[in-house]
Amino acid sequence: MRPVRTTLAGAFLGALTLAGCGQSPAPATPAAATASPASPASPAAAGFPVTVEAGNGSVALAKRPERIISLSPTATENLFAIGAGPLVVAVDDQSNYPAEAPKSDLSSFKPNAEAIIAQKPDLVVLSNDIDNVVAKLTKVNVPVLLEPAATKLDEAYDQIADLGAATGNEDKADEVVAGMRKQIDALAAAAPKDKKLTYYHELDTTPYSATSTTFIGQIYGLFGLTNVADKAPDAAGGYPKLSAEFVAQADPDLIFLADTKCCAQSRDALAKRPGWSRLSAVKNDQVIGLDDDIASRWGPRIVDLAKQVGDAVQKAATD
Repeated sequence: MRPVRTTLAGAFLGALTLAGCGQSPAPATPAAATASPASPASPAAAGFPVTVEAGNGSVALAKRPERIISLSPTATENLFAIGAGPLVVAVDDQSNYPAEAPKSDLSSFKPNAEAIIAQKPDLVVLSNDIDNVVAKLTKVNVPVLLEPAATKLDEAYDQIADLGAATGNEDKADEVVAGMRKQIDALAAAAPKDKKLTYYHELDTTPYSATSTTFIGQIYGLFGLTNVADKAPDAAGGYPKLSAEFVAQADPDLIFLADTKCCAQSRDALAKRPGWSRLSAVKNDQVIGLDDDIASRWGPRIVDLAKQVGDAVQKAATD
């Protein structure tokens, strides 16, 4: 996202309404992803009003929110990681981490403005503006932060900073981002890159994949891996639909499965696909099952993903 700007204090800004203008080796679970207690009233929390530059433009917050609704699983993880979890009163039905997040029947795929408003939120965070929900909420003076899917690491970091500014948790947000940067940089630096390993990342059993231009592709790129999907005929969109024959011909050194939970995919399942039992990754036990959720979000747990990729690269380079 964009840089966060704090407004100057003054009588004019005090009169603003609450209208919003509108994914060495580190531990497997980063400390940044652990929920923290809500930060007490502090100069940062008392420093409102603030203006946050989000995907829907400049969003003005006259005071620290006390009733936050998150309609984005990534935003939910970010909010709890920066210590704003106790301010969250409801999350969407896909937000399953952390366990203490107040899951509800609110949908991020089909957001119902009336149901959201009934919760009396003073801040709503979402990643998609479906059915013009941002305009509907803004019309009744509910501030909204639109934080779309990150396309690169810096955008993921900026979104955490956005939420830190919006909740009065800037220091904790900075700490989370610094920890993520340090761990990911260390993991990437430690990875052997001289073998020029190739990989295939599977999104589902169609099979759809992701190229190096996507957020997930850029994570793999940090480890010196070459993406076989980049040579797909329709790779320009970032998420090409591949044929089984294409993958078999590419014969990647590593296969990463982001469809283990949704579709029960595994090395054994791949071996049953026509021609795939002969793939190098299948024969050499270089099929890595990922957590579907972690592989599709751009919050603090991307450190976990980076560690899994780093471990796979280390194993493949030494086998």
